[in-house]
Amino acid sequence: MTTRSDSASPPMTSDMQTDYVIGQDNIKGRLGPIGFDIHNRVFIVSALASIIFIVLTLLFPERAGGLFQSIVAFTTGSLDWYFMGLVDFFILFCLGLVVSPYGSVRLGGVAARPDYGYLSWFAMLFTAGIGIGLLFFSVLEPVYHANVSLPLGIPSPFGADGALNPDAIADATALGLAGTYLHWGLHGWAVYVVMALALALFTYNKGLPFSIRSAFFPILGERVWGWWGHAIDILAVFSTLFGLATALGLGAQQANAGMNFVFGLDISTTTQVIVILLVTAAALVSVWRGLDGGVKKLSEWNMVLAVLFFCFVLFAGPTLVGLSGFWTGLSTYVTEFIPLSAPFGRDDDAYRQSWSVFYWAWWVSWAPFVGMFIARVSRGRTVREFVICVLLVPSLFIFIWMGVFGGIALDQLYADPANSLVKDFVIDAYRPELSLFGMLNELPLTGLMSTLGIILALIFFVTSSDSGSLVIDTITAGGKIDAPRPQRMFWATVEGLIAIVLLLGGGLSALQAGVTATAIPFSIVMLLMCYTIIKALHGELRRK
Repeated sequence: MTTRSDSASPPMTSDMQTDYVIGQDNIKGRLGPIGFDIHNRVFIVSALASIIFIVLTLLFPERAGGLFQSIVAFTTGSLDWYFMGLVDFFILFCLGLVVSPYGSVRLGGVAARPDYGYLSWFAMLFTAGIGIGLLFFSVLEPVYHANVSLPLGIPSPFGADGALNPDAIADATALGLAGTYLHWGLHGWAVYVVMALALALFTYNKGLPFSIRSAFFPILGERVWGWWGHAIDILAVFSTLFGLATALGLGAQQANAGMNFVFGLDISTTTQVIVILLVTAAALVSVWRGLDGGVKKLSEWNMVLAVLFFCFVLFAGPTLVGLSGFWTGLSTYVTEFIPLSAPFGRDDDAYRQSWSVFYWAWWVSWAPFVGMFIARVSRGRTVREFVICVLLVPSLFIFIWMGVFGGIALDQLYADPANSLVKDFVIDAYRPELSLFGMLNELPLTGLMSTLGIILALIFFVTSSDSGSLVIDTITAGGKIDAPRPQRMFWATVEGLIAIVLLLGGGLSALQAGVTATAIPFSIVMLLMCYTIIKALHGELRRK
């Protein structure tokens, strides 16, 4: 079943009347065989600014790199309290919706029914909202937090002389896993819930365009169709572009590292650029096939491959150790949830600032992309069902995955630290893109499973680019979800180019800077969304 077109939008409700027609400010036409249907101001400003950024970064990579590092230092060092408190608030907001009467409101109206079954819905949630992070961070984070960043000030199992202290292993393992769960669990998905719920309500229930600006109709009224709304949508475009570029850059680094580990291919920026170009080309094919023929099928196949990959690691490795890692991490995550979430009274700066704050900025930056995609495939769910499923189901899947992978990697590390590739890649030389392959090296069929890990990373790469280009095109087409395909292909190309210039302009620091720079202003947009969500839900209850 497909999602509804613009013409199927519900009639305007009495509490939010407007004469605005979806696409009324668009420019339509053809350039030879290529058709276009774009919101003239949003598309042009976003496209020109993206091209200028790409050109300037390529021309002045050293200056760009210094600027990127300054942005990261300011965000993580001076605004740590703000981002920690912001995401804590989003969790409380989501819980309030679940237990309130607002939870009974159905996205799309009382007669609406889901466009997708649970299996397809969950598969698309996973690949859009998790993606490359499952592979890149599932070994890296538990090992790093347990031994280097040390959340809540736990002692490292390795003393100053490098000797292993067995008495510190249990606490380090538990908090290393719990610290990883914090970054990939309820906090991040609460950010997505706020964005996706706002878009779904104002599109499916209020009949407004499928665009970020529509969520601000209760505040701005008809002015939302003017420059106030243009600014909101343009900011959403940049937030999405840089959030995606970070994921694509990390994916290219890991794919390159895997090719080095399995086939001996050199690790270099040039190779990573080639990887991005090739995968962007594959994403263009997926974009051309559309939502059901492209990203939906890729998501389902990727989910099957991911489950097979997970089952191999679980059963080929020490199974009980992996399951114990999941349970240990989960129980510690629950008991230490408040201390790990606290924005003040902390002395674990290496963990909180360098990791947690960056993650919260990354989730906020990804919110337009993932939120719009989740909203696009979630019509027909009640608010309560939507919030509970989006918060809990992906989080539980991530906890199982990262608990097993992280638990096995930590067991390998502490069993034989002198010969552990995990220790070499995460603690000693710090080559994070190789961390997964260090764990796979001690399991059977290392070459085969490492190759499968590379394939999974590349498919996650494609689905992220495909989904992101669909979202950006919707924003720059004035809320239309059936704009000409060449426009989506244009944005898929721009995403790949921005990932490339960020890698050339400073590597990981540049990727982090792109995220944090857009997350700062967009976080304010999301706070205001919480108010407009309540306004919209209140109107829906009055109608019922």
